[in-house]
Amino acid sequence: MEPPAGPATPAAIAPLGTPGQRYRMLRLIRGFEESALGLVRSGVITGGIHPYIGQEAVAVGVCAALGPADRLTSTHRGHGHVLARGAAPHRLLAELAGRVGGLNKGRGGSMHAADLSLGILGANGIVGAGAPIAVGAAWAARQAGDDGVAVSFFGDGALNQGVLLESLNLAAMWRLPVVFVCENNGYATTLPAARAVAGSALGRAAAFGIPAVAVDGMDTEAVRAAAGEAVARARAGGGPGFLECRTYRFEGHHTMERRMKLHYRTAEEVDAWRERDPLPRAAAAIGPAEAGALDAEVAAELAAAERFALASGHPDPDGASAYLYADGLRPRAGAVA
Repeated sequence: MEPPAGPATPAAIAPLGTPGQRYRMLRLIRGFEESALGLVRSGVITGGIHPYIGQEAVAVGVCAALGPADRLTSTHRGHGHVLARGAAPHRLLAELAGRVGGLNKGRGGSMHAADLSLGILGANGIVGAGAPIAVGAAWAARQAGDDGVAVSFFGDGALNQGVLLESLNLAAMWRLPVVFVCENNGYATTLPAARAVAGSALGRAAAFGIPAVAVDGMDTEAVRAAAGEAVARARAGGGPGFLECRTYRFEGHHTMERRMKLHYRTAEEVDAWRERDPLPRAAAAIGPAEAGALDAEVAAELAAAERFALASGHPDPDGASAYLYADGLRPRAGAVA
């Protein structure tokens, strides 16, 4: 079954240059995740998702600092990164629902959404696994002679993963244009970071001589400023950078938490972080009239996205083995084909 026709606008990097545009994206990510949660509850999205609600300022702030030639790698909690870079919400929602109209024809799902035309090298269900991909993209950009920067998003749970430490080492040794962004939401699944991480996130970077800063991950503008400095330095040949964005997820690690009835955070803790919700702060910067108009615009866009996702067909089982292998690859200069 062919997917229904969606908006004809071609893929383009999301415009995030003004406070209004950044607020709109914050609202889009929040509304998208709320729509996705509804589709999980109704059974349209199977297997559940890892909601990004609460952490929107990190994705929007970082992506606001990126240029058209830049690339990013994401995580299992990646919808916010993918949307903030410019992925079409109707195609991402269809991807979560496993439909042929999705970004990856319904084959990637929530944890593996990608759009190479936007420099989105993929969300990743393996903790820390996006870091070496970002390092490789940064190396490739330098070899090609362009000024592209790669960004690797990861959570505090990745701080003890060897693959991240190896990536930090290579990026520092080769002075690659890559920015590592740790979204420290305080928990690796249900384990508090304080009980899992010896030392600190910034200490990991310092061990490799990588400039690192901590920033309020609930403040879009603070993240944008810090990311802008790190990206500019990397682009100018100054090597890698590291941001620790101290943030919080308002929902559970995964939608299965509600069914499992896990209790590892107090209601008081969650409520205290909700007081720091990044959306009201961003709305205050543009005023109620503009914020209200953008809210209505986003609501209409997400309603259309849900209609598109529900109307899109399921993949044909006979094509299950398609796309398993890459094609059209070109060998590196000097390599034997």
